[in-house]
Amino acid sequence: MTNQVGRLYSVALGLFVFFLTWVAIGARPWVASGSQSDPRLAALEKREQRVRRQSVVVQRLVNRRWATYRAQLRQRQSQIAAASQAQAAAAQAPPVRVVSLPPVTSTRTS
Repeated sequence: MTNQVGRLYSVALGLFVFFLTWVAIGARPWVASGSQSDPRLAALEKREQRVRRQSVVVQRLVNRRWATYRAQLRQRQSQIAAASQAQAAAAQAPPVRVVSLPPVTSTRTS
């Protein structure tokens, strides 16, 4: 093949066939889209469903625990506020007076 134009056309045709084959293989027309005959995929789907159900149960449990925690926290905060108010009221009481009196002496004669 000494003709340069023929060589150029054959290279272009080879590249075209290469890319056309690449596109055809990339599209995978032979794979059936609806059938899942692989048992690993079926097991994976079952596990995913089980994990989803477990996550719903765990989320409910966490929500219940948080609700209990928040209720106990509100109760504790109200106790702390009441104790703080009582302490503030005690601090406002009049101060204690210290009185120093002379000692009491009594003498008895018998």
